[in-house]
Amino acid sequence: MEKTLFIVGASIFGLLGLIHLVYTFFSKKFDPYNLAVKEAMLNTSPRITKQTNMWQAWVGFNASHSLGALLFAAFYIPLCINHFDVVAGTIWFSALPSVVGVGYLLLAKKYWFKVPFTGILIASACFVVAAWLVNT
Repeated sequence: MEKTLFIVGASIFGLLGLIHLVYTFFSKKFDPYNLAVKEAMLNTSPRITKQTNMWQAWVGFNASHSLGALLFAAFYIPLCINHFDVVAGTIWFSALPSVVGVGYLLLAKKYWFKVPFTGILIASACFVVAAWLVNT
């Protein structure tokens, strides 16, 4: 049961990360409705550097965010499938998904919208229950 919960939770993260990456590069879903906003982003840089503009930074942040979720899934799914004893036998590997999940959940609640919040809530619940089961 615990193994399945970890895999389901990580799969949800992977799916959300993949969808986010596809939306970032192959759709206009993250473009603002107000085209003047995009134009302004293209024409200004963040204070940290003039080597990029806010639009490029926006795309890069979205892409790296997606890659983080994909990497998390790419690590935990095979780890749970092939070496579940490592996850179950180490508080670090059993608790880390819960910490990551709750962190993403807080971000989703404050900054994102209903679909990622719901997916992350389900994934986080899987992680918390699985961690509790393997550690008690």
